[in-house]
Amino acid sequence: MISELEKKILKSLNENARKSFREVAKEVGTSTTAIYNNVKKMEKSGLLQGYVPAVDEELLGFTLTALIAMRISQGKLYSVYDKVVKYPEVREIYDLTGEWDAILVCFFKKRRDLDNFLKTKLNLPHIERVMTHVVLNVIKDEKRAFIEAL
Repeated sequence: MISELEKKILKSLNENARKSFREVAKEVGTSTTAIYNNVKKMEKSGLLQGYVPAVDEELLGFTLTALIAMRISQGKLYSVYDKVVKYPEVREIYDLTGEWDAILVCFFKKRRDLDNFLKTKLNLPHIERVMTHVVLNVIKDEKRAFIEAL
């Protein structure tokens, strides 16, 4: 479990990860040294795994988001995952229970790119079936951590 100070630090960094340690210290009411030490501790433990900018994919030309469900031959999940995880179009992979074994969240610039991805890159041994859903509208896409429930 994390301390109350760590929760406050995470909440502050969640709002803006580019804040200086001095700004975070002022906001949470402690010293810059305490912030530095706690952040380094959270990084070392793996709780904080890096700092990345929130990017609008559409402004980069990735206007097509697809959710691709995969059914994979029994016992072959990880051999398929080892290949699929390397594809830059694949941003997230979820290992599931139920009818489908995995869901991929993928971004493409054009419909032709999605078509090519499905017919070439996902034409792998042990992928028995795929079902593709094209996202029409994104209602919520929250990148920040869910700190309030801690």
